[in-house]
Amino acid sequence: MQFETTLAFARKLDRIDPLKNFRTLFHLPKVKGKTAIYFTGNSLGLQPKTTKNFISEELNDWAALGVEGHVHAKRPWLYYHKFTKKGLALLTGAKSTEVVAMNHLTVNLHLLMVSFYRPTKKRFKIITEAGAFSSDQYAFESQIKYHKLDPNKTLVEIKPREGEHTLRTEDILATIEKHKDELALIIFGGVQYYTGQFFDIKKITQAAHAAGAYVGFDLAHAIGNVKLNLHKDNVDFAVWCSYKYLNAGPGAIAGAFVHERFANDASLPRFAGWWGHHEKDRFQMKKGFIAMAGIDSWQLSNHPVLPAAALLASLEIFQQAGLKNLHAKSLLLTGYLKYLLSQIDAAEEKFAILTPSDKRARGCQLSIFMKQKGKKVFDALTKAGVIADWREPNVIRVAPVPLYNTFEDVFRFVEIFKNALIR
Repeated sequence: MQFETTLAFARKLDRIDPLKNFRTLFHLPKVKGKTAIYFTGNSLGLQPKTTKNFISEELNDWAALGVEGHVHAKRPWLYYHKFTKKGLALLTGAKSTEVVAMNHLTVNLHLLMVSFYRPTKKRFKIITEAGAFSSDQYAFESQIKYHKLDPNKTLVEIKPREGEHTLRTEDILATIEKHKDELALIIFGGVQYYTGQFFDIKKITQAAHAAGAYVGFDLAHAIGNVKLNLHKDNVDFAVWCSYKYLNAGPGAIAGAFVHERFANDASLPRFAGWWGHHEKDRFQMKKGFIAMAGIDSWQLSNHPVLPAAALLASLEIFQQAGLKNLHAKSLLLTGYLKYLLSQIDAAEEKFAILTPSDKRARGCQLSIFMKQKGKKVFDALTKAGVIADWREPNVIRVAPVPLYNTFEDVFRFVEIFKNALIR
């Protein structure tokens, strides 16, 4: 599509947008009485208007039924973890038996590293991207130390080339090849939180397996944002949170994926809890853990119904919108934002976009690297009603989300940004 730099063009795109009515399904924040330009769904998604109804239904069943809600509620609580499986499988390109909502992201990361990071004297190294999200870094370091290994000798962090901000796939693959004889685990973010780079999951997975290592991904910034095919790509495991693009609320229940190849692999060590125990025998309260088939065996505790209800409300919207429609709009919306930004400072004297220009290597987030007046520009955006995200030392992250952002949002953001640059 040939983009244009006018408000009329943005409004034209909104009129023909097949997803335009989905914006009305969300509560939109206001700044000084006016609807905000909300570009931080990559940090916390907006609240669906149906969320309150979903949670209220569970509260009403609790009030009316008490403990009997476990079996007689509209959505029986005993089986609540099953209700989000279809939506999560759709978003991750997985089978329903391979995904489950549980715990929080870092808890899930630790649980799955117990199973998939099993260092030996020969194979002990972990490869990840440099500058991974801090919680992941802490998890890696503590897991390594738990095995009485030295993080400085164990963790291999791949940095971009000099003068570049994102990683080249060939450099990732070359690093895997270099360390293949000592490699135990490769774990990357699906989408890098700081730069917005969408890594090539399929190629990384193939290289990991060729090297004899397990591979996992932190999909916090990927799920609900980019197209995922975890089952076909043969990924071993993945974890994610649900409060960003999945719009399940602050501190929402997270999720995990384990490929069906490991569905009945009793040799994998795991930390067990009663909700991972064989369902038919769970309430016999006997010693001896018998694992459920698939990812469900990694569950520890009974399902938190109220947070899961919020996730269920959002997943219903994703299924109504359709992933094909969402991905198509996301490409167009982010492409339009990138185009308009490129018209401001073609020589990149004042700012540069860190996120890859190749649309296959990004989602809806663009990370704007400010070469001058970064915090001042960000403060001006905030004052003008833009809710975006500042990342030290000099990056403004913006994410036009296809479910609730518009092309006019993009146009107006760029106009405000442009004016803030010249002040």
